[in-house]
Amino acid sequence: MTSEKILRLLQELIQIPSVNPGLCPQEGYNEEKIAIYIVDWLTANGIKARLEYIEGSRPNVVAEVGEDDGPTLCLCAHLDTVSAMGMEIDPFDPRLEAGRVYGRGSCDMKAGIAAIMGVAVDIAEEGKINGKLIVALVCDEEYKSIGAEHFVSKYNADACIITEPTDMKLVAAHKGFLWGKIATHGKSAHGSRWDLGQSAITKMGPIITALGQFDKSILRNKTHDLLGPASMHVSLIDGGTEISTYAATSEMHFERRTLPSEEYQHTTNEIESVIKDVDEWAHINWVFERKPSVCSLDEFIVQTASSSFQKLIGEKPEVVGWDFWTDAAVFQQRGIPSINLGPVGYGLHEPVEWVEFDSVLQIQRVLVDTAKRFLK
Repeated sequence: MTSEKILRLLQELIQIPSVNPGLCPQEGYNEEKIAIYIVDWLTANGIKARLEYIEGSRPNVVAEVGEDDGPTLCLCAHLDTVSAMGMEIDPFDPRLEAGRVYGRGSCDMKAGIAAIMGVAVDIAEEGKINGKLIVALVCDEEYKSIGAEHFVSKYNADACIITEPTDMKLVAAHKGFLWGKIATHGKSAHGSRWDLGQSAITKMGPIITALGQFDKSILRNKTHDLLGPASMHVSLIDGGTEISTYAATSEMHFERRTLPSEEYQHTTNEIESVIKDVDEWAHINWVFERKPSVCSLDEFIVQTASSSFQKLIGEKPEVVGWDFWTDAAVFQQRGIPSINLGPVGYGLHEPVEWVEFDSVLQIQRVLVDTAKRFLK
């Protein structure tokens, strides 16, 4: 794969909107068009590739190089992006300026997709591997990860590399998260009837204060060597019907970022105890959870990727942990050692997004060498 071919591939991927419909249904996109393009491109380049639909028109792309005899290495990236609304650049005009390719999804993570597609072509053309390289380009990572969940329910691998934009660092661990919702209850009355009304919003105030204190005084003392401290924050609050009426109900959403050492039940019990100490009648609903991910530095995939990186870049990659979540956790939970390793970029979920193109080429070469070492 020449640099020109990878650049053209990356730009064509950015030109195809793939905004996640679960996040932004009003934009009218999903991953189907980009998935069809990828299957056609891979097929035209001699790679066995197919669509696997999960929900309606939400597909994964699965491609394979090699045979079942021997180890299996999975390379994974997600097809979907966040919203393109409100961007300060044309989101689907992938211009190249000063070595950077701009556009929605340029770094998060169509650069990673392009790198993986290039790896598949290079490995297929050389034809010298023992085992199988399997490509998983999955839908819905930005929302509920139905694509990754579906993939690991059907396929196994001995290791996985996800090409999120890691700034050329090797991400061996990341935090998980919990979403919770709290409801408080008051009594509706005319705003003048202080003797009758009770504001559910006022009841929420001490809960917010208690959770803030819990975050600062307790969670900051729970730490992980790569990930730092646990944390939580209040993210949304709603309540009331009009300015001259006491609010009968109030709802607040919060997020708790979790560490690999933390157990779900203990974590939820801890927060529930803080809330109930303030308002025993408050109702708590746990909405959604994603587990943390941690890959042992002794795993063969970590050693192999590090060796390839040092060979081609001239130094070992910096090994780090991330605060935010990736599909690596889905693979890790299925017993597949998984890391993130990807290009340099800027503007994830922001009005301006770009990826440093030279770093895309570097990652592509590192992944080719890693695949050869892993599948030798």
